[in-house]
Amino acid sequence: MQSEMGPDGHPVVSLAEVEDAELAKNESQSRSQGQLIRRRFLNHKPAIISSVVLVFITVMAFSSIGFAGIPGWWDKDYSKAGELINGGAPTLSLLPTWLGGSGLAFGESPFGQDNTGKDYFALVMRGTQKSIIIAVIVGMVATFIGAIIGAVAGYFRGWVDEVLMRITDLFIVIPLLVLAAVLAQMVGNKSGSIFALAFVLGLLTWTGLARLVRGEILSLREREYVAAAQAMGSKTSRVIFKHLLPNTVGVIVVNATFAIAGAILLETSLSYLGFGVQPPETSLGLLISQYQNAFTNRPWLFWWPGMIIVAIALSVNFLGDGLRDAFDPRQTRKAKRRKTKELS
Repeated sequence: MQSEMGPDGHPVVSLAEVEDAELAKNESQSRSQGQLIRRRFLNHKPAIISSVVLVFITVMAFSSIGFAGIPGWWDKDYSKAGELINGGAPTLSLLPTWLGGSGLAFGESPFGQDNTGKDYFALVMRGTQKSIIIAVIVGMVATFIGAIIGAVAGYFRGWVDEVLMRITDLFIVIPLLVLAAVLAQMVGNKSGSIFALAFVLGLLTWTGLARLVRGEILSLREREYVAAAQAMGSKTSRVIFKHLLPNTVGVIVVNATFAIAGAILLETSLSYLGFGVQPPETSLGLLISQYQNAFTNRPWLFWWPGMIIVAIALSVNFLGDGLRDAFDPRQTRKAKRRKTKELS
């Protein structure tokens, strides 16, 4: 079909043709929900950088000194004392010679040595392993309990909701650090296992997610597909786990990352106060507690575990921000509006 020519010699395009072309363009650019989430996450630069930092720290910790009987590439044992060299000062050098430094070098003891001659790099990597394991277990346990309690309370409502939410309020009212310290001390004295400690902490940190999931379920249970599943005779467990919880995965994943970040700081606080990980095991918080008196004369014994704690906590929080923006479609519209305002 030939287009009509206008007075200026250019073809006249009808409004219908413009709308058809725009619709075809949008259809060619249509993406699945997973692709949209992935694209929004990859556009979140702080989250990507934080993911790289978190992966680097985790790989370094587990590959350097080995784990579960698998040897690592670092040749020093975190539990063996040795001779102090140069007062135990770090041999790590990151400043190139052309900037007046000693050049890029790892050295024999990159993080220095403690007062007994133990290699502090191996000690810090061991502590990082334990802190990461505790944080991940706490996040998994808290996420599982919070999602189940929130889903059951939101779905059944009535007296079930009242009982579960009053239990949640009870856990919220009691100071978390005090309750965690008491229970962690009891568990630590009996078992001495970091897994038992992590499980106890997970039992105490599920309340926030339970409230969020409950709110989501209260909204989702009124949807047509839930009524259709109930009318077809689906079991309650199937409605909850098949139709409701999968639609709250965004809230669950985001809050799971924040739970891990909170667990890192909680474990650090408990270990610093002497209620968390107990010797001969170690963690980042325990290292800070053990070497806090060396802050004035050998500050690297305090700074290395402290910097890794901050790096992990910040990385997980930025990762959670990126996941929240990726799972929330409203974030894309807000970003577009901001960009439009900037251009106008």
